[in-house]
Amino acid sequence: MAARDLSLGFGDKTILAGINTEIRRNQITALVGPTGSGKTTFLRSLNRMNDKVRGYWMKGAVTLDGADIYGRRVDPLVVRKKVGMVFQRPNPFPMSILDNVVAGVRVHNLAPRSAMRDIAETRLAEVGLWATLSDRLGDSPFKLSGGQQQLLCLARALAVEPEVLLLDEPTSSLDPMSTEAVEELLERLAARVTVVIVTHNLAQARRVSDETMFFYEDRLVEAGPTEHLFESPKEQATARYLGGQIG
Repeated sequence: MAARDLSLGFGDKTILAGINTEIRRNQITALVGPTGSGKTTFLRSLNRMNDKVRGYWMKGAVTLDGADIYGRRVDPLVVRKKVGMVFQRPNPFPMSILDNVVAGVRVHNLAPRSAMRDIAETRLAEVGLWATLSDRLGDSPFKLSGGQQQLLCLARALAVEPEVLLLDEPTSSLDPMSTEAVEELLERLAARVTVVIVTHNLAQARRVSDETMFFYEDRLVEAGPTEHLFESPKEQATARYLGGQIG
């Protein structure tokens, strides 16, 4: 994916301006920066999740495989199939565990009804839940722990086989064991899915990401390989943020 001369805002307020960057295929890219720096707005622009927010506007282009996802004839639902998203807090649908996993598969008519259980098994196994939930597929997801619900949402996002997976602070409300499980899953997924993750946890960004982007004061200040950005930041603002002096 790429952003070209991208500016984003709501009403008369500009959130980000002049963004030019690329998100590399099959790598994990972390978005870091202080609260209010525009990380989540940028993330949500990558699959048009901001479209229905009152007053939202964008200028410039966001491309996937070279095609502008904001083109006139582009269906946002098709974009969101290719570019899936998992939110900060688990958001299971009010339906069974099985139906949660295959919800997107049904919406996009990706498989026959007879294949739904197999799809659910594959995706739940992928996120490490199948052994625990194989005999509970008809249960409500709201009976699960917070960590299990977040892994279920990951399974749901993966079921439609996205090219890109967006994650908005997916472990911020999870315990350390659940956080570790999510991080291990992301590292496995990167072999076939491009991952973009917003995180306030700098240690997490350093652990899991290949590339890091630093946002501050309405702009993308710096982006590059994670090791280089953390060890030798080019911009003073980046060094101050990573050193705990701002944010």
